[in-house]
Amino acid sequence: MPKIKTNSGAKKRFALTGSGKIKRKHAFKSHILTKKTKKQKRNLTHFGLVSRADKSAVKELLAIK
Repeated sequence: MPKIKTNSGAKKRFALTGSGKIKRKHAFKSHILTKKTKKQKRNLTHFGLVSRADKSAVKELLAIK
């Protein structure tokens, strides 16, 4: 049985925490930043966690059991 390959796009976008949660970056922080407030841009800087609904799909992309 061959090994399952990790999705190369997903491995650049997600990271595992020590407790097994999946870390992600917020969207809407790459361009058209002039119309966004300082507070909004500051809050988008922090990392978020993948929701429970999406967790299984992301784990499949990352080839994690």
